[in-house]
Amino acid sequence: MNAQTARDLLRKMFDAAINAAQPSLCIPPHLPEPPKGRLIVIGAGKASAAMARAVEDHWSGHLSGLVVTRYGYAVSCKRIEIIEAAHPVPDAAGLAAALRIKDLVSKLSADDTVLCLISGGGSALLALPLEGLTLEDKQSVNRELLKSAASISEMNCVRRHLSAIKGGRLAAACYPAKVVTLLISDVPGDNPCDIASGPTVGDPTSCVDALAIVRRYGIELPPKVRDVLESGRGESTKPDDPHLSIVETRMIATPQMALEAAAEVARSAGVTPHILGDSIEGETRDVGKVMAGIARQVALRGQPFTTPCVLLSGGETTVTVRGTGRGGRNVEFLLSLGISLEGQPGIYGLAGDTDGVDGQEEIAGAYLAPDTLQRAWSQGLRPKDSLDNNDGHSFFNALDDSVVTGPTLTNVNDFRAILITG
Repeated sequence: MNAQTARDLLRKMFDAAINAAQPSLCIPPHLPEPPKGRLIVIGAGKASAAMARAVEDHWSGHLSGLVVTRYGYAVSCKRIEIIEAAHPVPDAAGLAAALRIKDLVSKLSADDTVLCLISGGGSALLALPLEGLTLEDKQSVNRELLKSAASISEMNCVRRHLSAIKGGRLAAACYPAKVVTLLISDVPGDNPCDIASGPTVGDPTSCVDALAIVRRYGIELPPKVRDVLESGRGESTKPDDPHLSIVETRMIATPQMALEAAAEVARSAGVTPHILGDSIEGETRDVGKVMAGIARQVALRGQPFTTPCVLLSGGETTVTVRGTGRGGRNVEFLLSLGISLEGQPGIYGLAGDTDGVDGQEEIAGAYLAPDTLQRAWSQGLRPKDSLDNNDGHSFFNALDDSVVTGPTLTNVNDFRAILITG
């Protein structure tokens, strides 16, 4: 298999993973029964606008509502209002949307149904601080969390306890209406509590847990934010709360489904796929080193798999930001992988975020080839310096190896494929 064929196959697998999580396919089988009263559609996340469109396309009765999505991710809807806001750091538009959504569901009856469309990115997009806190407080905490080595589950635990809408509070506000939540998962393990910080899901964690995370990573908090946690005022809605007794949660798309779609593309091309895990976490550059070791063993020893094969994985790794470069989890993973492989022949890779945005760049990820390091050195690039500066996007851009999809209108987390041809 030549380099271009390998590159084309990797891209086909990535596209298949994204397509498997498209709301137009995932939404229709999970729509609720028509209620006696009204159907109100609300939601938040990078896929929420596309999810809303799918609801409109397959719902013949009356409906209305409002969802908030990332800037650039809106799609045209006739009955559901679409608002755009900032991600990953919340802005005033997200705050206004959260206020309107909570108001929209605050005076419903037992005959009404709330259809809540939740996908990754909803934590930042649905920003409604607890009483006594401000948007600026939330922005400050979000920035600190993003710079830390905290996992997505840990970050969302802190966020839930500073929010007036997350951690089950939105579902509680809908009572006595029935709530049906459709989830597109972007978190390791598909825990509903962690997807967009669980606005319609009871939260088993506490302010004590959030404080422990803050201490563990040395996260700086404004004094009034710390007081919310230390006083217990930020306690979330618990799973046994009676206001959550008529809440139904359905997982409609997951990282595992995306990896299985990519695996089918590989099989059709005569390449054996091996899914190593859909919820791999850890420091990104360390995961890259480990994956390089496995890939080398396959290429050189035929263990534990024979070639040609592709190693597929998903999940959300962590980047501890130490530099000032243009980075993201996926390009950092690929750069670490490439440095560890040292140009090993017959090994190619693609890593990308299925939402089309790796870090804060409008770039999904990048490609890796056996000649990547050599081409970089010939241009005066120093791969290890780029890694130390968290500058993966600049590195792969210079090599014309970036993967750009544009807004994918979905999000099932990171996709990693290591193709080993022999």
